[in-house]
Amino acid sequence: MSILRGIPVRWRLLFVLFVVSFVNYFLRNALSVAVPSIQGEFGYTNQEIGWILNAFNISYTLMMIPGGVFGERFGPRRALGSIAVIWGLLTALTGFAPGLMAASATGAMVSLIAVRLLVGASNAPIFPITTGLIEGWFPPGRWALPNALTSSGLSLGQAALGPIVTSLIIAYGWREAFYLLAPTGVIAGLWWLWYARDKPAQHPAITREEIEFIDAGRSRAPPSPMKPASWRAALVNRDVMILAASYFCLNYVFYIFSQWLFTYLVKSRGLSMLESGWLYVLPFATGAVLTAVGGGVCDALCRRYGGLRGCRITAMTGLVLVAIFLVAGVYAPDPYVAVGLLSLCFGFTLFADTPYWAAVTYASGVHTASACGVLNFGGTTPGLLAPLIGYMVDRAGWLPTLASGSVFALIGAGLWLFVRLRGVEGAHA
Repeated sequence: MSILRGIPVRWRLLFVLFVVSFVNYFLRNALSVAVPSIQGEFGYTNQEIGWILNAFNISYTLMMIPGGVFGERFGPRRALGSIAVIWGLLTALTGFAPGLMAASATGAMVSLIAVRLLVGASNAPIFPITTGLIEGWFPPGRWALPNALTSSGLSLGQAALGPIVTSLIIAYGWREAFYLLAPTGVIAGLWWLWYARDKPAQHPAITREEIEFIDAGRSRAPPSPMKPASWRAALVNRDVMILAASYFCLNYVFYIFSQWLFTYLVKSRGLSMLESGWLYVLPFATGAVLTAVGGGVCDALCRRYGGLRGCRITAMTGLVLVAIFLVAGVYAPDPYVAVGLLSLCFGFTLFADTPYWAAVTYASGVHTASACGVLNFGGTTPGLLAPLIGYMVDRAGWLPTLASGSVFALIGAGLWLFVRLRGVEGAHA
């Protein structure tokens, strides 16, 4: 970390977390790029591929709350480091496992589903862990920007999939591509274990002045050792549940993009596979920029108007713009104009994303990681609606199906009016 000397330790730690976040999305979604090659080898239908892809969503959603408890029990350093190493090992297993049961396409599919269930479970703790870590490493009122920067890492990891993974598959084959990608998870995990600490005071490079800055304005003591049932406190927290419901609405739009955008560009807009592959990068690159902008705006508004107003204004503004750009994009006659508008739509889903993590941190106190598990459980549930979205496309067509995301975005914005953040200094409007 010599290149980062002179930079506060909290930002150095965030840089390592950014890299881990990049690796996370890069590895978890690499399979989507390999789908055509897997179909070519085993002859799977799109429905069968859907079962393989949805295996991740099932375990990821079910393990979200336990993932938050896991992060609190073992601490961010050990928890995140260990699961990052597991991501790498499971990436290698993704290429290797089908060969164990390759005597039949059904056997290979069962092995891929089993591996994707493990991948989903191992990915579930990342958001609860990172949000809890940021709460402890950054002062109150300065949580949104660090969360946004980790989200930028996720978006850039998604954007990098197309050109990098496709090139590896073309050059070496889809199995070999996974073998070559696997070490990135192991390296990222070991780097995190080496550099990270659970609390600022535990880091050997931190100064007393930085610790005092991080602790300034805290009205509560640092979290005590984890209680096994802390997730219950999150489940009965009114604000956490409203935020989770609103987050469901936001991520309804997110999953439309992550699961259906490529197909929409090819099937509805008539673009070639190559064009669609490169245009696929644009929404996620836009999201990487706007998530950082949203985090900065949210933090600035929180410091000026308090936690409630700062988070509410940022999230509601983003959600309303999501609704506007989504309708404009799907009804735009020119496909390239449509991609531009839809990229702004997706960008503002991430602009609106970080206020949720800041608000749930304000709302949950010492149970931040478990509360973030509840929040992300609400946010990942729309991923299970992929068969329903497909049914809507078949029955109603692309335009009304995608435009339905605007309705959910507006509902999500309205739910923010019911968030109160009681007991947070400066929270009341």
